[in-house]
Amino acid sequence: MAICPVGHDSADEEYCDVCGALMEGTPAGPAASAPAVPPDAHQMDDCPDCGAPRGGRFCESCGYDFVLGGGNRGTPPSMSSTPATPATPASGWVAVIAADRDHYEAMIAQGGPDAARVTFPPYCPERRIPLAGPEVRIGRRSQSRALTPEIDLAGPPEDPGVSHLHAVLLAQADGTWQLVDPGSANGTLLNGKTVEHNALIPLGDGDRIHVGAWTSITVRKS
Repeated sequence: MAICPVGHDSADEEYCDVCGALMEGTPAGPAASAPAVPPDAHQMDDCPDCGAPRGGRFCESCGYDFVLGGGNRGTPPSMSSTPATPATPASGWVAVIAADRDHYEAMIAQGGPDAARVTFPPYCPERRIPLAGPEVRIGRRSQSRALTPEIDLAGPPEDPGVSHLHAVLLAQADGTWQLVDPGSANGTLLNGKTVEHNALIPLGDGDRIHVGAWTSITVRKS
């Protein structure tokens, strides 16, 4: 059990389960070299919904969209504002979620304070989630923040390396999708390469996204 800067007991070592404050010692991640938000959006230092420090386009604590406006705390941005992309979902795309042992072994080989206690799941059935709507969030649900991502990796089995709001898939007007990591603690890989925080990356059929300790997400167009 960790203690947040305000003094609450929290089972979450990244953000306080009670007040949502960033826990001390949580790595902030690499700085983005190509911000995906307009310069005037940077005038907002803190999230207007939950007060968390801003790290990119999306608030990692509650999911607020600094570009489009996120509405009330805990409300998915796609339900609380007018999307920049058409309301019609990009049909025919699906996310295939599985456990990747090669990725797990590569992550464990990097070491870290939690490496010894993270184990590869003995059973993790493949899941297929259709991509629909203006955006699809990848992360772990949080009752304290009323956050329920469309691709929920809270398990079972739960990947402990996944942030509550780890990455977001954004639908484009031409029917394709783009990937953005809003500032996850442990980073995101696309086809084996590190994704810079807040950089918009186009996705193609068969591209593989790796998050957390062992999660693989392959996007496919049928």
